[in-house]
Amino acid sequence: MSAALSPAAPAARPAAEVVAAPPAAEPYRRFRLFPTAWFAGIHIACFAAFFVGISWTAVAVCVGLYVVRMFAITAGYHRYFSHRAYDTSRPFAFLLGSVGATAFQKGPIWWASVHRLHHRASDGPEDAHSPLKRGFWWAHVGWILASTHSDTDEERVRDWMRLPEIRLLDRFHWVPPVLLGALLFFGGNALAAAYPSLHTSGAQLLVWGMAISTVLVYHGSWCVNSALHLWGKRRFATPDQSRNNGWVALFTFGEGWHNNHHRWPASERQGFYPGEHDFSHAVLKALSWVRLVWNLKTPPPEILEEGRRSAASAG
Repeated sequence: MSAALSPAAPAARPAAEVVAAPPAAEPYRRFRLFPTAWFAGIHIACFAAFFVGISWTAVAVCVGLYVVRMFAITAGYHRYFSHRAYDTSRPFAFLLGSVGATAFQKGPIWWASVHRLHHRASDGPEDAHSPLKRGFWWAHVGWILASTHSDTDEERVRDWMRLPEIRLLDRFHWVPPVLLGALLFFGGNALAAAYPSLHTSGAQLLVWGMAISTVLVYHGSWCVNSALHLWGKRRFATPDQSRNNGWVALFTFGEGWHNNHHRWPASERQGFYPGEHDFSHAVLKALSWVRLVWNLKTPPPEILEEGRRSAASAG
C-alpha cells in the first residue's frame, strides 16, 4: 500500500438534493431470509446472558467494543468512506474499515454507496431509509432487511472501487467479525483459566462482547436514520427534514447534529457550534496531532454565520 490515498473525493454537495424518480414498491416488501434471520438471532442471543452470567470483565468488554465500533462507524464508515471529510493513509483507512466491519454493517463500500444516495435523495422517493416515506421502523431497520438496497451501486463509489484492498475488505466484510468472535471466545476461556477470580468465560464474553454490544451499536447508529428525521431542532433550512438532537449525539459520538451535517456534509466536524458535543471529532482531532489523519474539513464561515442568524431569529 502506498502512503496516502490517491483517488479524488467526489464533489461535495452543500445540502441534500431530492431525487424525484420513485423506486418500484414491490422490492420494499420483499425481505431477505438471511439478514432477517441474523437480525432476529442476534437479538435472541442477548438473552443468553441469563445463562452465561455477568462479570465486570464482560461489561467492560461490552462497553469497550461499543465505543471502538461506534467510532469506527461514525468516523470511519460515515465521515471518511462516505464523505471523505478528512484524509488518511491507505493502511489506516484499511484499519478503520476493518474495525467498522466488526459492527456487522457490511463493508465500507456498500455502506458509503447507500449513504451517498441518502444525501442525494434525502427524504425523497429514492432515499433508502426515510421515516417520512415509510415510517419509523422502516427507517430504523426494515430497509436493511429488504432486498432493494442489498447491492452496491458502484457508480456512486468509483473512488473506492479503485483501491483493491478496500474492495477486498468489502467483499469479505464477514471476516473481521468472525475473527473478533473467535478472539472473544478463546480469549475468554484463557482468562477463565488464568484468572478464575474474574468469573468470566469464553461464552460470556461472546454474548456480552458480540451479541449485546452489537445490538447496542445497531440501534444506536440506526437512530440517525430514523429518529433524526423526526425529532429535534432544525437550525438550517435544508430540503429534507434532518434534525439536531443532543441526546442522540451523546450515544452516537456526535452524529446527532444531523441537520448541521445535511447542511454541509463535507465537514468532518458535525457539532458546528460551542456546546455541540462531538466525541468522534475530538478523537480525530487528537489523531491529527500524530498525523494518522489530516486535512480535517470544516464548514465555511458563511455556513456558520447562516446557522447563527437562523438560531437568533428563532429566539
